Formats: sequence, C-alpha cells, structure tokens
Amino acid sequence: MGAREDLKREQKLQVELLEEIRKYDQMQREMEKNESPEKALKDTLEELKAKAGLTEVKGEGVVLTVEPLFDSNLLGKPIQPISPELLKRLINEVNSYEAKEISINGYRVVNTTVIRDINGITKIDGNSLNTYPIEIKILSNDAEKLYSKINGSALKDDFAIDNLKLTVSAPQKQLIIPPYEKSIRIQNMAPLKDEKEGN
Repeated sequence: MGAREDLKREQKLQVELLEEIRKYDQMQREMEKNESPEKALKDTLEELKAKAGLTEVKGEGVVLTVEPLFDSNLLGKPIQPISPELLKRLINEVNSYEAKEISINGYRVVNTTVIRDINGITKIDGNSLNTYPIEIKILSNDAEKLYSKINGSALKDDFAIDNLKLTVSAPQKQLIIPPYEKSIRIQNMAPLKDEKEGN
C-alpha cells in the first residue's frame, strides 16, 4: 500500500473518530440537561478525545532539537528553513519506532496534520517553523528503545545534508505533549472514496 493510500486511510479513520466524538459529546450534553450524566459515557468521550489528540498527554520519551549545523556567516548564505519533506521523513521514521505522540514546537501532530511549504516557509497546520531551534517531543512506551533507534538511524545524516544538526535528548521520564488546539471541522467532511488505479 502506497503513502497516498495510507494517508487516505488515516484521514478516513480520523473523520470517523471525530464524528463519533461529536455524537457522544451531544449525548453527554443532553444527559447533563436532564441531570442524569453517565460516568461511562464521559469516560468513553474522554477516551475518544484522547485518541483524536484533543487532550494533553504525559509520559516517557525523548526530545529532538533541530538547529543549523553551520551558521550563515560560515556558509555565506542565509540558513534555510527545515523542509516539509525532511520533517515528514522524521515523523514517518519515529512512527516506525512505535512513537505514541508527537509535538513540534508545541503543535500536536495528529492524523490530519498538514506540513507544507507556503511561500518558502515550512508550516505545520498553518503555524510557521521559520526559526531555530525547533523542538520535537516524542512519547513512547519505551523511551530507551526509541532513543537507541533514533541514534542508530540515518536521520542525523539526512539532516546534516540540509545543514541541520539533529540532537536527541537522553530518555526522559515525564514529557508533556499538548492537545491539538485548532478547531477541527467535520461538518462538511466525508470519508474519502477509494480511487481506481490511474485516476
């Protein structure tokens, strides 16, 4: 299955999850009006919100720092912003190492997160990543293993090619990943239909 199909599947799952959250949210409000809230419903709603990245999460993990390898005076030209392709490669790589949650400069990465170049500036969900250092927090069930995998990968070399230094912190016991804070609109969204080959 290609990357495009994977993205479609993830977007479809995110849409379905958000629709389910909206349904439970509405049920909860109706029950509270009748002064008979159900704990099970609240728990289910909180669980769904957590899966969608709408709540703060804490746990063990590592912090990656991205900064220029050589300054602009040494290079004789301005430092370029991190490319969307390099950032996506990093996210895909750490996800393959069983990362649980990721934030970039305090912006939560969820299934619908968009990372792209807009007028020469890399943006994550519309937020600019045009200054260094860039801080990437990654939660994992096994921070030691995540640390080893990242250090043993070619990621540092990939970043060095773009004149960027990737530093990995020692495993940390307590990291906080913020919730996804942008408004997620699902009213006019629908699951993507599978496209036929070649269309």
